[in-house]
Amino acid sequence: MNKGVFLVGLFLTVVLSCKPQTNEGKEITVENLQIVLENENSIQLLDVRTPEEWAGGVIKTPIKIDITGEDFEGKVLEKLDKSQPVYIYCRSGGRSKKATELLVKKGYEVYNVLGGYLEWTEKNKE
Repeated sequence: MNKGVFLVGLFLTVVLSCKPQTNEGKEITVENLQIVLENENSIQLLDVRTPEEWAGGVIKTPIKIDITGEDFEGKVLEKLDKSQPVYIYCRSGGRSKKATELLVKKGYEVYNVLGGYLEWTEKNKE
């Protein structure tokens, strides 16, 4: 199969399987995040957990900004590009949902990773 045709099909599969953008952003499963990570060279993957949680492992090489830390909003505006989508995760989904709502209000296109890091590690066990 032609690589271009494959990538278009892959993109449509991922996009169509995401819930539409609302005031809360879009949602993406860990399976679809895996597809995005395998096929995109550079994405904005944001881990909003604490430094202690990061020490226990992360998904790929995320941008790390603790949502409970000082000046979360300022750090986001400094480190993230509004012209590119942002994929956000936390431990299980609560904090990333809050971060998603904040970023959507700031004008970002946001995908909240359903189930967070726990779901990622469960689905990616060897």
